[in-house]
Amino acid sequence: MKKRKDDIGRLRTRARRRALQALYQWQIAGQDLADIEAQFEQEMDMSAVDMELFRELLHEVPARVDELDARFGPFLDRPQDQLDPIEKAILRMGTYELQERLDVPCRVVINEAVELAKQFGAEQSYRYINGVLDKVARGLPLRAAEIEASRTTDKK
Repeated sequence: MKKRKDDIGRLRTRARRRALQALYQWQIAGQDLADIEAQFEQEMDMSAVDMELFRELLHEVPARVDELDARFGPFLDRPQDQLDPIEKAILRMGTYELQERLDVPCRVVINEAVELAKQFGAEQSYRYINGVLDKVARGLPLRAAEIEASRTTDKK
């Protein structure tokens, strides 16, 4: 069972990485999402990717961009238009998953976002991503309860 869970985790990690690249392309070039998806399927190795998660992030994050930006915006230390495009894409993806993917533990969502920031972001952006997404999670009632429950469990 553990092996299967690890395999799923790796597929999802790769899906997030590809989704970040695709969302970055969408933000910068304003290209049609269907065209980006087709391009990724043709030009990238998508064999070890959770395609369902990739497609969900690629299509749902842009569809909810105003809602997502409003959710994490209050926790930023600068205007959103001054955010690095990679940071913005990571924050949007992380906020989306915190809100909508309650099947994924809060710690996993934030850790995956931090790892993406370490790989693709500026030198210390992972700390910023971690802090903002932690505040987003605490502002979501179900995630706040999850955080509190994990603290209680960790203390035992």
